[in-house]
Amino acid sequence: MAVTVNTNVSAMTAQRYLNGASNGVASSMEKLSSGLRINSAKDDSAGLQISNRLTSQTNGLNVAMRNANDGISMSQTAEGAMSETTNMLQRMRDLSLQAANGSNTTEDRESIQKEVDALQTEMTRIAETTTFGGQQLLDGTFGTKSFQVGSNANETIAVTLGDVSSNAIGSQTAGGAGTKFGLAVAEAGVSADYAVGLSVGDLTIHGSNGSKTVGVTAIETVTDVAKNINKAGSGVTASTSVTSKITGLAAGETGTLEIGDDSFNLAKYNGSMEDLASDLGKAGYDATINDNGELTVTAKDVNGIKVSNAKSTGIRLDNVPATTDGDAIVKNAELKLSSSDSFSVTGDGVVDPAELIANSTSSLNSVKDVDVTSAVGAQDALDVIDAAIAGIDSQRADLGAVQNRFNHTLSNLANINENVTASNSRIKDVDFASETTNMTKNQILQQASTSILAQAKQIPQSALSLLG
Repeated sequence: MAVTVNTNVSAMTAQRYLNGASNGVASSMEKLSSGLRINSAKDDSAGLQISNRLTSQTNGLNVAMRNANDGISMSQTAEGAMSETTNMLQRMRDLSLQAANGSNTTEDRESIQKEVDALQTEMTRIAETTTFGGQQLLDGTFGTKSFQVGSNANETIAVTLGDVSSNAIGSQTAGGAGTKFGLAVAEAGVSADYAVGLSVGDLTIHGSNGSKTVGVTAIETVTDVAKNINKAGSGVTASTSVTSKITGLAAGETGTLEIGDDSFNLAKYNGSMEDLASDLGKAGYDATINDNGELTVTAKDVNGIKVSNAKSTGIRLDNVPATTDGDAIVKNAELKLSSSDSFSVTGDGVVDPAELIANSTSSLNSVKDVDVTSAVGAQDALDVIDAAIAGIDSQRADLGAVQNRFNHTLSNLANINENVTASNSRIKDVDFASETTNMTKNQILQQASTSILAQAKQIPQSALSLLG
């Protein structure tokens, strides 16, 4: 190596290494001060982008967990109010059973109705005043809303809340009075039966469990149709009911009264409506006699009421006598469809739903309309209240399911958040042990480079000795 004065290469080399060591110390001090391995894009541009994406995901997961907790809190608030509504419905059911008892007078039932009215009003008040953060929950305005439970768009859980006011819940029904299954009188010499002569085809029940198709034949009775509808599992329950006024029972009547599997030989009563009513009651049928001596009998889940071998001048069903001695009189039962949810019935063009039910779309018998001031009203109230309880139970089941779903979502979000945060830490956070080692090495190199630089500056002085 030549001895020069103008250019000191050794000093330049020492200075270069000193700058590198100084930069290394500065970088280590920055990382150790911030706790981050990546403080700017120059530290690791690709790592910075990955870290920022993971940071966005972590922040989103934290918000999603708060949202899920809000969903749980709101669901619990709604279910708590529904629980109290259920308690009131159970009380109304007890009152209906009490009012249905024959020991009660009209005044007794009116007193019971006062408590029923108060419960109806309170049910509506609870529905209108149950709120969460100022938002109405149970008055029918909530509908379906989505809760953001993910860190990305459209990662949601939907929650639906319905109206639980007393005028919005109850039994959805179709059929009953006015159906095809009305009074039928056999022609002379013809044996009457309960077949109603339907058109052959299919009925489709559109219920809460989906649309189910039920085949109908011309020889089926009303109970046959009801059984087939119930087996279909559409969420709609079919039942039959018949009510008929029996008059004209006189001594010498030779007919036989048939209801379901029970038969009553009318000859043995010798014209006594009271004895017939007593036997009907013992058989489980609702039988009452008014002041005019007319017997009204109601039977459920039967094909109808039939008097065979009737005398043409004797007994009558709904004031219809036999046309000829020995003919039969038949009062067919009516088909009734009910559900806690709305439903409809359609035919395939061969079977007309109007043949079976009064209308093809269900109508609501609400809790608000429950009236127990009569024994019949008290009995009818039970179906309405039971359907209302079932409807609220269904909503509470949905809320319970969504609460559990929120809880599982929270657990999953917490797990994802933990792993994503750990991943981000491995990318962005500084390793203090490693970085401290680097800083110590660079500090030593800095000191050594400084010392060597000082010595390198002395090299040009050797030229003076050559000049003598």
